[in-house]
Amino acid sequence: METNNTHYDASDIQVLEGLEAVRKRPGMYIGTTSVKGLHHLVWEIVDNAIDEALAGYCDDIEVIINKDNSITVKDDGRGIPVGVHKKTGLSTVETVYTVLHAGGKFGGGGYKVSGGLHGVGASVVNALSSWVEVKVYQGGKIYFIRFENGGHTVKPLEEIGNCDIERTGTTVTFKPDPEIFTETTVYDYDTLRTRIRELAFLNRGLRIILCDDRSIEPKKEEFVYEGGISEYVQMLNENKTPIHDKIIHLEGTEDDISIEVALQYNSGFSSNVYSFTNNINTYEGGTHEDGVKIALTRIINNYAKNSNILKDKDDSLTGDDVREGLTMIVSCKHPNPQFEGQTKTKLGNSEVRKIASDIFSEGFERFLLENPESAKIIVEKSITASRARMAAKRARELTRRKGGLELTNQWGKLADCSSKNPEISEIFIVEGDSAGGQAKQGRDAKTQAILPLRGKILNVEKARLDKILANEEIRSMITAFGTGIGEDFDLSKLRYHKIIIMTDADVDGSHIRTLLLTLFYRFFRPIIEAGHVYVAQPPLYKITHGKTFKFVLTDEERDEYIASLPPTTKCVINRNKGLGEMDKEELCDTTMNIEHRTLRKITLEDAILADKVFEILMGEEVEPRRKFIEDNALNVENLDI
Repeated sequence: METNNTHYDASDIQVLEGLEAVRKRPGMYIGTTSVKGLHHLVWEIVDNAIDEALAGYCDDIEVIINKDNSITVKDDGRGIPVGVHKKTGLSTVETVYTVLHAGGKFGGGGYKVSGGLHGVGASVVNALSSWVEVKVYQGGKIYFIRFENGGHTVKPLEEIGNCDIERTGTTVTFKPDPEIFTETTVYDYDTLRTRIRELAFLNRGLRIILCDDRSIEPKKEEFVYEGGISEYVQMLNENKTPIHDKIIHLEGTEDDISIEVALQYNSGFSSNVYSFTNNINTYEGGTHEDGVKIALTRIINNYAKNSNILKDKDDSLTGDDVREGLTMIVSCKHPNPQFEGQTKTKLGNSEVRKIASDIFSEGFERFLLENPESAKIIVEKSITASRARMAAKRARELTRRKGGLELTNQWGKLADCSSKNPEISEIFIVEGDSAGGQAKQGRDAKTQAILPLRGKILNVEKARLDKILANEEIRSMITAFGTGIGEDFDLSKLRYHKIIIMTDADVDGSHIRTLLLTLFYRFFRPIIEAGHVYVAQPPLYKITHGKTFKFVLTDEERDEYIASLPPTTKCVINRNKGLGEMDKEELCDTTMNIEHRTLRKITLEDAILADKVFEILMGEEVEPRRKFIEDNALNVENLDI
């Protein structure tokens, strides 16, 4: 055995003081230093203001994007205490902004319930900013402190003036450090708007104002919802057709744990259940969501049998049956939430399951008894969903492989890859026979499978699973993927870790791509969440110059390349609208070869927003789709008319 004699002793152990650790490893505290981490800084400060609202001391919050792209957050809470902290010997304001884990979230009666995952927000924002300024309004006085260069105090807390004795609160302004956020320090208004609106929904009656002072005509929006999460459900269902008028709103508290639920059924087929704990989106679910779902299934079954709507007493509706067409928000406020799951956004407190179930059961049973017409509509929809589920179960048998992967449809046959290793295997879902043929000839047969599609697949936004499984192209994909679908879905059986949509760069190609993404989002969402879905980026232009030619992806690349040519040289520019316009070598080199191709990974940063977009683009309602197109047409890069 070889011995490594590299010197290693106590002098090699590095001790980071104060906020140095945050700057050294920012990802540990905010997840990433990309654009998502940049916006996370705002949420850390806003969460502190929300905590004051949860404690009953704050009614108004204002978030301002300043001209220099710094952020100001104002609240009318109690204001950070200004007295000297006995443990640090510093003012409490300076302690909160320079000492990790210093705040009112760690016992001592500061807050019964608080948002945020870490409780280190203020100091982390300070560590990752070029400068931070804090003003505290308290006792008729205004106090000010300033930090620079990653959290160093340059102006200790001092009294700088007087204010109305009734005025209280904290105003924080910070400028993200470009040395940390190297990708960008520019804030996106829509990203801030989406989360701020969500926070206003989740905190009934709280007013949050968002301002953007960067443009000639500053933007200003105010969000306040006296109906709370009921108005959230109303917004989520605004482009759907509700099957009962009243939004059901239930709430209760037990052992200082509060549960609030709002729900409404619509005529659609997808289920949209979103849960939150202390304003955190628990998109992996958890015990609060489980308790409500279990109660929903039990109560609808009991009502259906007791009222003889479900004739056969031995039949039972499943959770999927009773959630078809359901839009529901579950909000839990917990004094000591325990998060688990891959991203720490799944509530794990075991006691919450029974509390959520009991509170929901009592209120929902009362609603069904007091509203028999709505109750009958809800139950009958669940029964129809049950019948469709049984039909889908029979249809699913057609998608299961028997022996080898002999997979054909009316348009073409799957050309599978020889590799059985999903990690290196990829499947191209290709539009049309011509492009499919070219792709089969130009592929790497060891790792690349080709599945041609015959035109446009079914719009799954308007169909139940039984009808979806009757579609030949969709069945072909299910069989090729190997995961099954619906209750049979198993991500571990996915045969390809790259599913690549390859369509023409025209309107029809965009439509087919959207249809496929809708299918994946509604029925294969874990595949997207695991990062296995991509869109191929075929070249938009072929530029011929003399005997040479170059493919480019964008208008910008086209202009840049043409500008690089000698000024007296003529070139021919061809706009590529179809994959079939390229020969097999060109298609392979530009779009399929891993050394040269460009793939766009499909991600789900905001599932609620994604759901709404798919519903607008692919749902039954025409007017919302027209408005969406009108509002976003100018943002489309490659538009063919």
